[in-house]
Amino acid sequence: MRIAADGTWFYCGSPIGRAPLVQLFASIMRREGDRYVLVTPVEKVGIRVDDAPFLAVEMRVDVEDLATVDGEHPLRFERGASEGLKPYVRIRGDLWALVKRALFYDLVALGRTERVENEDWFGVRSRGLFFPMCRASEIEGL
Repeated sequence: MRIAADGTWFYCGSPIGRAPLVQLFASIMRREGDRYVLVTPVEKVGIRVDDAPFLAVEMRVDVEDLATVDGEHPLRFERGASEGLKPYVRIRGDLWALVKRALFYDLVALGRTERVENEDWFGVRSRGLFFPMCRASEIEGL
């Protein structure tokens, strides 16, 4: 099994088109070290993940029943080769969701500059925590 970078799940090279089946697989996925596995009461099945196992596609500032960015569900930002910053949010355990571009724009719109360890950083604040995206000096003049 494989999860492509765009979030499409594949079995034996064919995309899985049934959303309830994908949701079932996602609910039993775990990360063990560097590998992803689907854990059933009987076995563990390895699954290849091209980038992140989930995609974050929607943001709500005031809803409690979704994964809220906080200490248990932090944001992290990595430098991509050609796409600039790639944002991720932890869903559970060591399983992360790639934040899709439209949602990333929403995060940037909520961004602000704060002082972190004697340096100004641009980032977002959620649940009393600040999640830095990049140094403020990197975005000045944009």
